[in-house]
Amino acid sequence: MSKLDLPPSYDDWPGPQAGSHPQPPPYPPPAYEDQAQPAPYPPYPPYPGTYPPGPQPQHPTPYPAQPGLYPQPWRGGDLGYQTPRMPHIMPPVIPPVTPTTHPDSGDAEGFATAGSWNSTAVRHAFIQKVYLILAAQLLVTVSIVAVFTFVEPVRLFVVRNPGVYWASYAVYLVCYIVLACFEGPRRRFPSNLIFLAILTLAMSYMTGTISSYYDTKAVFLALGITLIVCIIVTVFCFQTKVDFTKCRGLFCVLGMVFVVTGIISIIVLSFHYVPWLDMLLAAVGTIVFTLFFALHTQLLIGNRKHSISPEEYVFAALSIYLDVVQIFLFLLQIISVSSSND
Repeated sequence: MSKLDLPPSYDDWPGPQAGSHPQPPPYPPPAYEDQAQPAPYPPYPPYPGTYPPGPQPQHPTPYPAQPGLYPQPWRGGDLGYQTPRMPHIMPPVIPPVTPTTHPDSGDAEGFATAGSWNSTAVRHAFIQKVYLILAAQLLVTVSIVAVFTFVEPVRLFVVRNPGVYWASYAVYLVCYIVLACFEGPRRRFPSNLIFLAILTLAMSYMTGTISSYYDTKAVFLALGITLIVCIIVTVFCFQTKVDFTKCRGLFCVLGMVFVVTGIISIIVLSFHYVPWLDMLLAAVGTIVFTLFFALHTQLLIGNRKHSISPEEYVFAALSIYLDVVQIFLFLLQIISVSSSND
């Protein structure tokens, strides 16, 4: 076979992928430092159907979301940690303070008959002292509720640490039992104010923790309604001739019914949430504590069949304070359930 009959080499074979495009020239030999660099090769001609050189076209912007369709996926922004919500969290079941007196005793368990209120000056001083203590308690509670509601780090802390809530509940129960059941610590200064201050802080922490699970608008609305209810009931107690202090048996029954209803509701709601049962408990609690607020206000004012002794200013402030806080909590629960049903 002659040299002309040999098949072409691999470098000379155009190959099917080359098509009609010309082959590039062979690479030049490497240049040394003393030699000039060769000029760069011209670019390949563009293939048909490709984009021309220059800035490439961008993807078209998506169409805006139409009503009734699925929302667009998240494309950035401050997502952050969202606070969990518990709109049906149960307020602590606290039995109302039910006064008991004996017919043959002028001052039994801190209560006195109307005859011991002969001095108007003593009664006015007693009322002033009780309302000053009550104002301080409510100021502390409202401040803690505001901090727990508006300060996000504090809000997240109380939500993530429910054990502190139950610890404050235990502290509250101990102070409540001491002040409600033992006359010595309740009347002796300054132990009575110390126990009352600790109880107020514990109750304020529980109230702030419960409020942190609700919407800010619901908290403000519950505060406003509670203020209006308390003002109306107080004015009514000062002006009316109806004597709630005569109905001690009725209030004892109301207190027992409320406690039993609360325990049953907590057991049922722990296994399955029932909105109407939650609303029923909140409505019953609001009515019961509003009636007890009227009773305790008349016991404080005097000029009724029964009244609180001037030495029981701590017990009087405690009774009214718990009534106000419970009215607020149950109103907050009603507002939350109503909003979730809309």
